[in-house]
Amino acid sequence: MTPLIYLERAARTYPDRLAVIHGETRLSYAQFWKNCRKLASALVKEGIGKGDTVTVMLSNTPAMLETHFGVPMANGAVLHSLNTRSDAATVAFQLDHAESRIVIVDREFSGVMKSALGQAAVTPLVIDFDDPDYPDDAPAPKGERIGSRDYAAFVAGGDESFEGVMPVDEWDAIALNYTSGTTGNPKGVVYHHRGAALAALSNTIHSEMGKHPVYLWTLPMFHCNGWCFPWAVAVQAGTHVCLRWVRARAMYDAIADHGVTHLCGAPIVMSTLVNARDDEKRAFAHNVIFNTAAAPPPEAVLQAMSEAGFRVNHLYGLTETYGPAVVNEWHSDWDALPASQQAVRKARQGVNYLSLSAVTVRDPQTMEAVPADGTTLGEVMFRGNIVMKGYLKNRKATEEAFAGGWFHSGDLGVLHPDGYIQLKDRSKDIIISGGENISSIEVEDALYKHPAVAVCGVVARQDEKWGERPVAFVELKPGRQASEADLLAHCKANLAGYKCPAKIVFAEIPKTSTGKIQKFALRNLASELE
Repeated sequence: MTPLIYLERAARTYPDRLAVIHGETRLSYAQFWKNCRKLASALVKEGIGKGDTVTVMLSNTPAMLETHFGVPMANGAVLHSLNTRSDAATVAFQLDHAESRIVIVDREFSGVMKSALGQAAVTPLVIDFDDPDYPDDAPAPKGERIGSRDYAAFVAGGDESFEGVMPVDEWDAIALNYTSGTTGNPKGVVYHHRGAALAALSNTIHSEMGKHPVYLWTLPMFHCNGWCFPWAVAVQAGTHVCLRWVRARAMYDAIADHGVTHLCGAPIVMSTLVNARDDEKRAFAHNVIFNTAAAPPPEAVLQAMSEAGFRVNHLYGLTETYGPAVVNEWHSDWDALPASQQAVRKARQGVNYLSLSAVTVRDPQTMEAVPADGTTLGEVMFRGNIVMKGYLKNRKATEEAFAGGWFHSGDLGVLHPDGYIQLKDRSKDIIISGGENISSIEVEDALYKHPAVAVCGVVARQDEKWGERPVAFVELKPGRQASEADLLAHCKANLAGYKCPAKIVFAEIPKTSTGKIQKFALRNLASELE
């Protein structure tokens, strides 16, 4: 199995069907498939083959879609998508760890990539993507060219008759995605062709993507390969509507003008839609399915989304499970419940995807399943075809993750009597802000680099717009001084902007008798902040 055949089938069956919309650009399925084959051919000409890593730092553009098919078609190369919000040090680590042979970078991100290449040991071929549909009202001009090749010219040099190489073994790697790095450097999660193919099929089913869906790219494609939707849309020969930046007016325009049927995103995207100004909104007659993950949406947001014409589909998963692998299957009789009770049910993560053998809640020590009573805590665990192949070059972490024959998520949850799971806490102390995973340890490490900081603890605080934001509690060293503004400036100099604390509180930090910071106490304090 491989998702590459989905595009070939769509192109042969619906060659004139609109595959991609981006600004003024329109690509039919015949042209889209041809571009992917030409990209694969051009990569092969550069010596790229099985297991070689092609790294991309691209926005949601046609080039990003083309790499999802063209890279693995290049004799079994592996696609590595970089988070476009990453700092240079993180990018440099990933380039070296992945042993990147080629880097394709959008000029919007050339600054951070240039800095990362200066820090990295690898010396890949660098290809600039110069987006011809880069908006005139862009918040910043295009960055400088840093590559020796241009993407359009590179693809043009490929052979359009190149059929691409399908995997001999469906367990071969297709993509590499890095975790947020909760303990040290991020880990490289390896996806295989079989898992990507099955995840795409499951998305098609669980998101109700009927004939020729129109999918709006509000979810970054660097997130678990866009939750595998770059491959899923081709299953039903749907249309990709690209979107470089998530803006209310652009989303409503796309929905109204192109008949968008599906989109995905974190709660921040829902907030952007429902809180848009009247002059940014557009009327549309059809119902739009909105797939969301991360924190469950509040009751008020669900109600507002429904009134605006959106039907929210609650999903759950991790990088290691190809994105969503659990869905809150909605029962029609729940529609008769009061809104508050509907919200309670919508907050549950749900049941396994069809392509996931099982999701369970177990005691991580005994590996015994917890009672289905909705109250007994355990660790959420996964088993099946849409669980990662393993962590790249990290046998120890891989073995730990699969201890006892199940993938350990690190998330704590309960099992309800009807078999639905629900998350209750995050044992890894991950903060999910605007759909981005933020490691509390990484933020704490940055704060500890300030000479005035003696002790610090970072936890999540609920945020109406972003879902969660980090809050830092800090004790200063005796005789040292630092203001909130000082520490925020220090964080901004050492972290990507979205990882910086929303607030810094100077206080004595609660600790155990052995000196360990009591994170639960900090969470309680954070919830009481104005």
